[in-house]
Amino acid sequence: MRNTLLSVKRIAIGADHAGFELKQHLIAYLTAKDFSVADHGTNSTQSVDYPEICANVARAVRDKKAEIGIVLGGSGQGEQIAANKINGVRAALCNDLYLAEMARSHNNANVLSIGARVVTPELAEQIVDKFLNTEFEGGRHERRVEQLREIELLENKKS
Repeated sequence: MRNTLLSVKRIAIGADHAGFELKQHLIAYLTAKDFSVADHGTNSTQSVDYPEICANVARAVRDKKAEIGIVLGGSGQGEQIAANKINGVRAALCNDLYLAEMARSHNNANVLSIGARVVTPELAEQIVDKFLNTEFEGGRHERRVEQLREIELLENKKS
């Protein structure tokens, strides 16, 4: 099963205070490329907790209100963790082009996490483009993604 994001039209995005400026930059960048971008906050550089913001981005992807999500923070690590708490979400921290390509081609990631204190706005644009334009390879990787789904289902039954 090959999955491409080349037909992505809707993107959900969210950030904490550390990622706010990069979020604003990426919203302008993506909007100029005719994407519909749903902003899930935050709305300033004032300190805010990221978990609910990132969970809301992930829920938008899960609920098919967006084809992909983007979460931004200082390092992107906590944001990735928060997004991955939502069933059906495969969030990947990609602070370089190689990781963005592998996240899509091997893991069929549907949420991209970026560290705003790690990458420049220009590199973030390139990472987003790589993520959007890389197809899921399927094959042996589909089997592994399915195993991730099975683990998720088993863990949900235990809770």
